[in-house]
Amino acid sequence: MTSIMNKNPLPDLKSYEFEDVAFEQLMQKRIYRILIVCSNYDYYMLEEDGRIDERIFNEYTALNLRYPPSFEHANSAKSAIKAMEANKIDLVITWLDIGDFKTVETSKEIKEAFPNVPIAAISHYSTQLREKISSESSGNIDYVFHWNGNADIILAIIKLTEDRMNAEKDINEIGVKAILLVEDSLKFYSKYLPIFYKILLNQTRSFMSEGLNAHRTMMLMRGRPKILLATNYEEGLHLFKQYKSNLLGVISDVSYFREGKRDAKAGFHFLKYVRSFKRYFPFLIQSSDSNNEKYALELKGKFLYKHTQTLEEEIKNYINQYFSFGDFEFWDPVQMKVLVVAKDLTTFQKALSVVTTDCIAYHAKRSEYSKWLKSRVLFPLANLFSKVEYDDFDDPEQARTYLIKAIKAYRGFRARGIISKFNKNKYDEYLGFARIGDGSLGGKGRGLAFIDSFLKQHKLRQQYKDVKISIPRTVVLSTDVFDEFVETHELIRFVDKCSNDEEILKKFISKPLPNWVVEDIEAFLKVTKCPIAVRSSSVLEDSHYQPFAGIFATYMLPNTEEKEMLKMVCNAVKSVIASSFFSASKIYLKATSHTIEESKMAVILQEVIGKQYGDVYYPNISGVARSINFYPIGNEKPNEGIANIAVGLGEIIVGGGKVLRFSPYHPKKVLQLSSPGSTQRDTQQYFYGLDMNPESYQTSTSEAINKKKISIRKAEKHGSLKFVASTYDLQNNVIKPGVMHDGIRVITFDHVLKYNTFPLPEILQDLLRISQREMRNPIEMEFAVNLDVPKGEPKEFSFLQIRPIVESNDNQSKIPSNFKQSEAIIYSESALGNGKYEHIYDFVYVKPSTFNAANTRDIATSVEKINKMFSATESQYILVGPGRWGSSDPWLGIPVIWPQISSAKIIVEAGLNDFRIDPSQGTHFFQNLTSFKVGYLTINPFINDGFLDLDYLNAQEAVFEDTYVKHIRFKEPLSVIIEGKNNKAVIYKEGIHPKKTGASLEELVDDLPPDGFM
Repeated sequence: MTSIMNKNPLPDLKSYEFEDVAFEQLMQKRIYRILIVCSNYDYYMLEEDGRIDERIFNEYTALNLRYPPSFEHANSAKSAIKAMEANKIDLVITWLDIGDFKTVETSKEIKEAFPNVPIAAISHYSTQLREKISSESSGNIDYVFHWNGNADIILAIIKLTEDRMNAEKDINEIGVKAILLVEDSLKFYSKYLPIFYKILLNQTRSFMSEGLNAHRTMMLMRGRPKILLATNYEEGLHLFKQYKSNLLGVISDVSYFREGKRDAKAGFHFLKYVRSFKRYFPFLIQSSDSNNEKYALELKGKFLYKHTQTLEEEIKNYINQYFSFGDFEFWDPVQMKVLVVAKDLTTFQKALSVVTTDCIAYHAKRSEYSKWLKSRVLFPLANLFSKVEYDDFDDPEQARTYLIKAIKAYRGFRARGIISKFNKNKYDEYLGFARIGDGSLGGKGRGLAFIDSFLKQHKLRQQYKDVKISIPRTVVLSTDVFDEFVETHELIRFVDKCSNDEEILKKFISKPLPNWVVEDIEAFLKVTKCPIAVRSSSVLEDSHYQPFAGIFATYMLPNTEEKEMLKMVCNAVKSVIASSFFSASKIYLKATSHTIEESKMAVILQEVIGKQYGDVYYPNISGVARSINFYPIGNEKPNEGIANIAVGLGEIIVGGGKVLRFSPYHPKKVLQLSSPGSTQRDTQQYFYGLDMNPESYQTSTSEAINKKKISIRKAEKHGSLKFVASTYDLQNNVIKPGVMHDGIRVITFDHVLKYNTFPLPEILQDLLRISQREMRNPIEMEFAVNLDVPKGEPKEFSFLQIRPIVESNDNQSKIPSNFKQSEAIIYSESALGNGKYEHIYDFVYVKPSTFNAANTRDIATSVEKINKMFSATESQYILVGPGRWGSSDPWLGIPVIWPQISSAKIIVEAGLNDFRIDPSQGTHFFQNLTSFKVGYLTINPFINDGFLDLDYLNAQEAVFEDTYVKHIRFKEPLSVIIEGKNNKAVIYKEGIHPKKTGASLEELVDDLPPDGFM
């Protein structure tokens, strides 16, 4: 921040896009192999006496540097060129001796053979040698150094050469900072450079704490400031002009060559030039003539006497103070003292809120905030501060507020798209995604981390005005927490023998989590102030081919006082871990050929998005969207995707309740809203909210224990319906927008879909398109939206989960054109899946004659018993039943969960006269159907939508029959064809086998193009 009279508008922090630093592109050129060309005696001295290899290795490790170079030796130009032909050499160091000028010849031969390899020469002698070389070597030797027996100079040569090799790209393109040294005394710069690099590498150590995980820390180290060396005026000026916008400062001698001859005032000419460019630019004059001090200070430079006994200490102090290395000292010019010392960005932010306005102004006028940030490699924030002048503010108080807000915005930006390592002493509200432990994140955890990174990469977070797109604050307890807990308490043997879920849960709850985990959870709870979802993230879950969606548990906990909350969260974590050993999970593991030990579990702690209304908490919209639509209606296309949205928690969508289905490309055309009657009949009647009474949460095998079912009418007093509802006017039989009129409230989401108060369709179009491209596969995503936000705050779109939909090839398996309905047991024109099945002997159906909607829970138990038998023999069957399979509402269908029907290969939903159904939308099922390639058929024979030959089934002999269910086993396998392209399917009667028309499903999967539906 420098001083200019006219004010510039301040960058708006709400919409400001920080530019990420491409750390991975820094330091691309490195020195891995060094060839030392010298006599055998000199090399012996270096190797044995100097232990050069070992010392360089120790230097590198002590300074946390990676890739220490290896050394080779050659004792003549000939053997050097031979060695360079055999191996890639990155740097040649030759040994100079005053009596033997072969070195110059040697360098010349090497340079001619390998013009791009830098050559540095080392010698015991200094100045006279330097002059001789510069007159004779004509550019063959790149650097000459003085050897005083200290191996540090070798490290300095390596780093200086690497800095020069990478300068153009790293400094000018990416913005790394540099220090320019103009000095022609061999002895002095050979003394300075090792000191500089020590200071630089210690500085690097000090800012390593800014790295949010080990990888980021290593990346930050690549951004350390570089050193550029010039040995005459013209070279110095050229480097200054080339890199001036990224220089931290200049350190210059006074007397060196200018315009071809030695100029005793060259350094002062250089200082004058720099002052004409920048008033506060750090410039240190160092000279062996102490009389030069007066003139240096007159030109507003600093002075250092070369022959001082404490040269190293003084250089260090100067660099720390004027190049803003080390800690930031907040100086008050009125009180004449340091008020606060900041060690890192966190303490820097805290200090800004307490120091005096005099102090704020003092540093702002001198651009010292941005300088300190630059030296700590926090370039995006430093660049923002560089764009702002102190005079752009009305007063120092406004400057203070702006600085703090900018740091907050940057810290949020920096943590996005990164899996931070959880540190209980440093965890704060700016970290969006952190991991506890070093194991795997599991399927959901990986999905969330992936979402976080591509939201940042595609700059989607602030793409829509007044909308924030993000993932909820998340901490993942990685699988090593699971491992340690299960191993410490020796639980594997126990779960192997025990098949009672309640007993397993009780046993797990009785054991303590590891202490370090509890301390980390406590640190997380200090930061978060809203309800927490504790979700499973099994290593197997959401994995590409075997989705375990909905098999493992998710618990939601209201926020309450810290001690109570900690106990609840720990119990919920243990419940989630236990759920991987419940009987449903074991059946599931068996269905996918996994062992108990493979079902490792990471556990996700995640803030629940939403708002508290009365005694419940819920989001305004929950939703599931898919990038492929298997039920395109009207002018919808399969590749435009489909979304289902509801008020309240997402349970209702996943459980197959009544929700609103729309295509993001046709949001104004919603089938359910086509008439006032259907709007009232087919939209959401109730929703789920989280009970905010802490006592409502008890440890239980049921996740629904503290979720309240609320009718739409009851929600009227919450004031949340105004965002999502319209009103049904009975007298006039019309739907009116909003909730200002009297009448029945209906959930139409008209505000969003018709009147565009929130760009949900556009956001879904973008996210589905980009997610599908990123995963190279059709995807399904879960999301939640918070519209009820304080004035001036952005509305929130929260991306909760992503998983691939694994589908089979959709262009094979045709139903023959001469097909007759009399050949079929079932014919459907609303079928999911694709392919030909010819291995199924068993047919299980719910008998319409005894069916009663009040008994659906008993029917589910009967079906589960039969399914267990199939699981045990690893065989499959066809399952037919009325209404929706897997409905969470027992009045809409049979409330099974997937493990209760997991061995069914073809599932049929059959409507009855008073039980008409739309194709099922149970998300968890959808994922299982597609992954296990299960055929899913819907028929409503009483309105000529499909066909079911009940007489044929009733006439068959049963192998098992009870009040509700009949199980038939045919002698020959039945033929089933599902024509995915046209959503048609046939289940043929026993003995009828149509001619082969396409590849079988299993064969097709092997030919599946990597693009899937893309």
